[in-house]
Amino acid sequence: MALVETSTIDRIGYITLNRPEKRNALSPELITKLNLAFAEAGFDNRIKVIVLRANGESFCAGADLAYLKDLQKFSYDENLADSKNLKELLLQIYTLKKVVIAQVQGSALAGGCGLATVCDFVYSVPEAKFGYTEVKIGFIPAIVMIFLLRKVGETKAKEFLLTGNLFSAEEAKSMGIVNKIVSKEDLEKTVLDFATQLITTTSDQSIALTKRMISEVQHMRLEDALNFAAEQNAHARNTEDCKKGIEAFLNKQPLKW
Repeated sequence: MALVETSTIDRIGYITLNRPEKRNALSPELITKLNLAFAEAGFDNRIKVIVLRANGESFCAGADLAYLKDLQKFSYDENLADSKNLKELLLQIYTLKKVVIAQVQGSALAGGCGLATVCDFVYSVPEAKFGYTEVKIGFIPAIVMIFLLRKVGETKAKEFLLTGNLFSAEEAKSMGIVNKIVSKEDLEKTVLDFATQLITTTSDQSIALTKRMISEVQHMRLEDALNFAAEQNAHARNTEDCKKGIEAFLNKQPLKW
């Protein structure tokens, strides 16, 4: 059985966690497979939007028990290599040139919550629980912390990361971790409709440039950020998508991407 299932339908690339019997818990093999799946989807010209989803009742329960047991025997260098593997996955999702939507049909905990956090949009069922639970077992939410601080700010990040408490989908939405809460029956169609809307109404070149700016300007000094923005603005004006879009707008022609 494949740990990760992939498919492409109507320019949507689906990446599906497939360890339902383990609540889609993360293992080194699963992380490696996810890294590969996102890399392939990023280069696949047939794909414009990516949906990350899972089979079974849970979205992802974090690291599995066998994984945690093995970590106790790892040397520092082995732990560092393993940590970098997870870092590469989260960074790849966050910086991918294509929009990534998390379709959360069940609880997302620890590393699983990290997976959802780095996606561009998160659609969740009301029953889902979220939590960065690492401190409960003497671990730290080190890598996801970098992304969570950007998303919700220090005050809320401390509340989530230092307590390790679970929180509801409604709380996640109020904090900006979840974009929309949808019933389990409507989740798949709602995500499909949103992905289709993005595909048909937005430029993929514009999406790629905008995502790059969002990831890079936050750590820059104000003047450096504005100079970078001016450069990107000038670059965007010379793209084929911009020329196509302006021509259609000026000629009052319908535009479908």
